Amino acid sequence: MKAEPTSIADVVILQPKVFGDSRGFFFESFNQQAFEQATGVKTQFVQDNHSRSAQGVLRGLHYQVQQAQGKLVRVTQGAVFDVVVDIRQSSATFGQWVGVELSAENNQQLWIPAGFAHGFVVLSESADFLYKTTDYYAPEFERCIAWDDPAIGVDWKYQGEPQLSEKDQLGVLLKDAELFS
Repeated sequence: MKAEPTSIADVVILQPKVFGDSRGFFFESFNQQAFEQATGVKTQFVQDNHSRSAQGVLRGLHYQVQQAQGKLVRVTQGAVFDVVVDIRQSSATFGQWVGVELSAENNQQLWIPAGFAHGFVVLSESADFLYKTTDYYAPEFERCIAWDDPAIGVDWKYQGEPQLSEKDQLGVLLKDAELFS
């Protein structure tokens, strides 16, 4: 597994070794030792999630204020533009974002530590998005920052108006959000 740093410390792009031939391909999608060596992070994943979304669906920017979740995310069908925003007030990169295209073709994964808001928009006709989390989903602690907050200024790499859930339509501005210290 190869690790590629991003412009925000602690957020890492992971590229597994893919073995392929005319019959198809094989790769380890997760190996605890390889993950720890690549990221320097010792953690335990407790939940796996799978979502399918149509083109133009934008989910995020989500996080939990308690039971904060680290996430290891990937796409198994289609393509998304995945976005992470640093919402740790004590961080030198507070309020900054990084975006990565994740697809079934590039097999890249993204490690997102706790303390970040996360979202994605589907670029392909549809996409299957999988993620491992370091803590359990707790809807009472879930928060949402507005996907289009001008103070953050995410370039979503998507032309057109995204499809949003009611929850995502109600996202708050970063300046009004409950954040991490």
